[in-house]
Amino acid sequence: MRLSKADARRRNNGYDPRRWSVWSLRRPVLAYLLVVEVLALVIVGVTVTLVPVTPRSLFWFGLLLFGEIAHLETARGIERIRELGADGRPHMHLQSIWIFAALLLLPPPLVAVVIAVSYTHSWVRVYRRRSVLHRKVFSAATVLLACAAAGVVLHAGTGGHLGPYMQHLDGFGGMVTLVIAGGVYFLVNYAMVVAVIIATNPANPGRTALGNLSDVLIVNAAVGVGAGIALVVTVRPWLLPVLAATPLALHLGLLLPQFQTAARTDSKTALLDPSFWTEVARRELVRAERLGSTLGILIIDIDHFKEIDDNYGHLAGDEVLRAVAAAIRDQVRGGDFVGRYGGDEFAVLLPGTAGADLIVVADRIRAQISRVNVSVHAINCVAPRPITGLTASIGAASYPDTATELTPLLLAADQALYDAKATGRNHTVAAT
Repeated sequence: MRLSKADARRRNNGYDPRRWSVWSLRRPVLAYLLVVEVLALVIVGVTVTLVPVTPRSLFWFGLLLFGEIAHLETARGIERIRELGADGRPHMHLQSIWIFAALLLLPPPLVAVVIAVSYTHSWVRVYRRRSVLHRKVFSAATVLLACAAAGVVLHAGTGGHLGPYMQHLDGFGGMVTLVIAGGVYFLVNYAMVVAVIIATNPANPGRTALGNLSDVLIVNAAVGVGAGIALVVTVRPWLLPVLAATPLALHLGLLLPQFQTAARTDSKTALLDPSFWTEVARRELVRAERLGSTLGILIIDIDHFKEIDDNYGHLAGDEVLRAVAAAIRDQVRGGDFVGRYGGDEFAVLLPGTAGADLIVVADRIRAQISRVNVSVHAINCVAPRPITGLTASIGAASYPDTATELTPLLLAADQALYDAKATGRNHTVAAT
């Protein structure tokens, strides 16, 4: 199926700066974001020549950048789930480990690069959607301003040194300076983020914007680990790989609220379970309404799945479900949400997608499902047998064209799926 010129223009509008969702924010909020970002740019310009970039600082920069990328890439799966669960609250991340270490070791322009790499990775590899790009830019700006504020504390506490600060922090006074700098770094960033969350979510209780106490403790722990990494880099850089395992351990062992969110996944397919998918769908629908955007929903049903269970057994059916789930995930964006809808049905939520674009995604998913090849053991058969040639029927509905509330949207997509199965299966029907 080919897109018309009008459909192509609508798709490309997402790359038109005039169409970015940031402009739909209320004017005071938009002004606040722009002021923070301009201040961050001013700070970069003012500090770019304060400290010379030496071969030693470039060596430290390379070590920190390597450790940061390795850590963020390893933990991006849990970060994806954490960010889903942080909607309407500050997203407390462990990027601060590497950013605070960079503040203690590197000239300001290299600190800015570490921050830019961190948030670019977060947008591209964790949560890539044009609609949230302005949030990543704003968050990077707040962190840069927090680093500037903490840098003032370090400058005063080290007797006027401009950096690297780590080698001038010693004794009880150095410890006090480091603690105060870490507190300032956290509080400046936290206050700016909480302010914008309250301004953009006026219906939520103010206490929600403050986040979880455990998250606050995690960020303070991240600052402490960052100081430890800075010390290791200056004294024993070869120990960095050993210490770099600590951030991952924090991710896996200390983030209880996020693991409670992660537990809302289907055990067979590792997709979102129906209740959590519905919760996310409601949240995204509110966001689409607030931003004047669109939202697409696909309900996908594997054709003749009962025959697989009857002929091969339920274990084989579970293998097919896992393979189909992987096929669906492969054909959607990082910012889309795939869930188990029940039985052999799947649900896909596509923010910013509607009309012909939604049908294109649905047909792409069907094509990928048709390429699934699963080797299973049939009932009363020793040798494994392949299951191929799977087909799927898909019902599509979109906000606001089909309906403006979640329940009617789901009912419309479900009815469209029924129509697809009743009219021959293996095709997509869009709700009217």
